Amino acid sequence: MRTVVYSLRRRLLGWLLISTAVIGVVALTDTYREAVKTANVVSDRVLAGSALAIAERVVVAEDGSLQVDIPYVALEMLTSAAQDRVFYRVDGPPGQFITGYQTLPSLTGAQDQSTVFGDAVFRGEPIRIAALRRSASTGVNSVPFVVTVAETTIARRQLTQTILLRSALRLGLMIAGAAVIVWIAVTFSLRPLYRLGDAIAERSPDDLHPIGERVPSEVQGLVDTVNSFMVRLQSALDALRHFTGNASHQLRTPLAIIRTQLALAQRAGTIEATRVAARKADEAVADAERILAQLLLMAKIDAAAREEARGSERIELVGLARAITAEHVPVAGEAGIDLGFAGDGELWIRAEPLLVGELLKNLIGNALLYAGRGAEITVRVERCDDAVVLEVEDNGPGIRPELRKAVLKRFRRGGDEAPGTGLGLPIVEEIAALYGGTMRLEEGEGGRGLKAVVAFPAG
Repeated sequence: MRTVVYSLRRRLLGWLLISTAVIGVVALTDTYREAVKTANVVSDRVLAGSALAIAERVVVAEDGSLQVDIPYVALEMLTSAAQDRVFYRVDGPPGQFITGYQTLPSLTGAQDQSTVFGDAVFRGEPIRIAALRRSASTGVNSVPFVVTVAETTIARRQLTQTILLRSALRLGLMIAGAAVIVWIAVTFSLRPLYRLGDAIAERSPDDLHPIGERVPSEVQGLVDTVNSFMVRLQSALDALRHFTGNASHQLRTPLAIIRTQLALAQRAGTIEATRVAARKADEAVADAERILAQLLLMAKIDAAAREEARGSERIELVGLARAITAEHVPVAGEAGIDLGFAGDGELWIRAEPLLVGELLKNLIGNALLYAGRGAEITVRVERCDDAVVLEVEDNGPGIRPELRKAVLKRFRRGGDEAPGTGLGLPIVEEIAALYGGTMRLEEGEGGRGLKAVVAFPAG
């Protein structure tokens, strides 16, 4: 399945254009309303001034009728480059038309000395109307009249369009400028990522050191995650190399013995010699099996040491130790060793049951291997202050004090002729340390034998 790759630069630019386009439409809508309002306010003032100029020329004749001399300036102020058409009408008392366009729509609701405005259609064209109600005095009474002035809306529409187009042009230039700025800014901002990619590409496959390139804070979390992964990968590769190196070194001897004994069995002249060679080869296979099991356990301990949530399970150590000791009683009996257990109640620790079980199996196995026939081995679990102590004590030959620290290192044994792989006690110490515990080797009771003491924090 092909992974779809997208451009961060184009995506950011797209979001910018879409968002600004939506904001621009809203802004232009508001600008259109304001433009219409502004054009009406400006033009209505001119209409009101024209109506007032005409109203000032309305007088009462000798016969009591109203006469008006339309001033040229009243209509001149309404002229514009848009070639709007201008209309007027003067009405006297209700029902009396004085002059102007008689079919021009009139407005109702005008109060005395006030101007009202409205929209209408005259001769198929939209018009804007201003109506002014005034009174002409005869010296005895007053004669009311209404002056109505109207003009087409061409100039108003052109003014509105001009305001709207200029606003749209400015907004478009701003969007284009912002797009260019974003494009340039993203290009410069992505340069650290390009350098990061080049730095990783130039590395050899074996170079798993943390990345030291400076990157923006938004990307630092990703770099930290990659560095953490590389550290874990380096640790895993080191563990794999360590395991393979140890396996090749430790299995070389038993495999050589197996091949030698098989060759001797082929050349053996008697059945007895063949059986002896086969038995020695089988012992070498068992030895290789034990070595491989120990190496796999060491690898599991290394893996558990890298787990962040290790030791989160509570286990009851007395019951676990009693059960494992019981499993080894038949083997101890065959070896002529008295294996026993001491401990009661319930004592809890936080650890992984399988690894703690392997820890105890290694301690008992070591004691069975080194104590010798007729020895006594005691497995003991007890509480000591804030710790739970696990002890495996025997009265065998023990280990000389000067060698006790050395045997805690991998592949180091208690003597040149000592049996085993040299992994049992190091495994015990590493499992104990994995769960916050400690291990030490002491002399057994009465200065005889060896006592392995493992102390875990009480859980």
